Amino acid sequence: MIDFRSDTVTKPTEGMLAAMFTAKVGDDVFGEDETVNALEKKTADLFGMEAGMFCPSGTMTNQIAIKCFTQPLDEVITDQTAHVYRYEGGGIMFNSAASVRLLNGDRGRITAEMIETEINPIGNVHHPHSSLVVLENTVNRGGGSFYTLDQIEPIYHLCRLKGLKLHLDGARIFNALAASGDSAKGYGQYFDGISVCLSKGLGAPVGSVLLASKETIKYARRVRKVMGGGMRQAGFLAAAGIYALDHHIERLKEDHLHAQQIADSIKNLPFVKGLMPVDTNIIIFELNEQKDADHFVEELKHKGILCGTFGKQMIRFVTHLDITADQTQQTIDILKNKV
Repeated sequence: MIDFRSDTVTKPTEGMLAAMFTAKVGDDVFGEDETVNALEKKTADLFGMEAGMFCPSGTMTNQIAIKCFTQPLDEVITDQTAHVYRYEGGGIMFNSAASVRLLNGDRGRITAEMIETEINPIGNVHHPHSSLVVLENTVNRGGGSFYTLDQIEPIYHLCRLKGLKLHLDGARIFNALAASGDSAKGYGQYFDGISVCLSKGLGAPVGSVLLASKETIKYARRVRKVMGGGMRQAGFLAAAGIYALDHHIERLKEDHLHAQQIADSIKNLPFVKGLMPVDTNIIIFELNEQKDADHFVEELKHKGILCGTFGKQMIRFVTHLDITADQTQQTIDILKNKV
């Protein structure tokens, strides 16, 4: 099966497995797992930030960051498509007792001008306290759209001026970097917190790293423990993350190429009503009214292709390191022969 359901379905490569099996480990809750410590330092250094904390998932790193940067009765400002709002189980309310102000950005990307008009006046008891802005890079529901540093900079300056914290859900941050050519350290100068996911395009089996100041990470470790995220000999997993950072960043451009090739081949096919711009490794297209999305997915499954629905009449493909050039061409041939 050629699996386009998500870039989370990747399996560890032989080199990654070898690194995992030979990792030096200890008890991470005691701070004694040297491989976890090395991953946290490596990721923090890469982005020019003070400290990092390894967690089982991006949802956990995002939710811990929100908890660190808000108080109960505060408000989080983000786009209405944001993963932290739509796909993290209502965690903002449950974990942080904060409300959410949703904006309608361009394919999930919001601007300083949009944010500024939605910041609540300080001291007005009728409104929650605006305390945090969350951006997502790349934007999942935006079809892999991404922010550049030039777009982030004015949001950073607004947050500093208004006293708000700024967090990045970097679920596919390295895809954004590969597409934009921006530097990782550029992000570190703008964000109070960054969640760096290792288990999507980078191909690690588990894990994300939360980056922030040393003071924030000290509190974040307490929150992680409360959430049940205090792992013990986690170095076996951290070793996979180190390997991914060393070997799998540059090759992300291959995934982008495969996604663009598939998009170019299907955009004029009769069953395709519309296609989102393909900026990175996510392809989202709309079927015409004659096609049922669930049936379409099942039909492709019988032909050896796994994908998923993404709303009414919407289909999503995600390319990743387990999708080869030959499989990309095979997929194109199958899609072209569907009609």
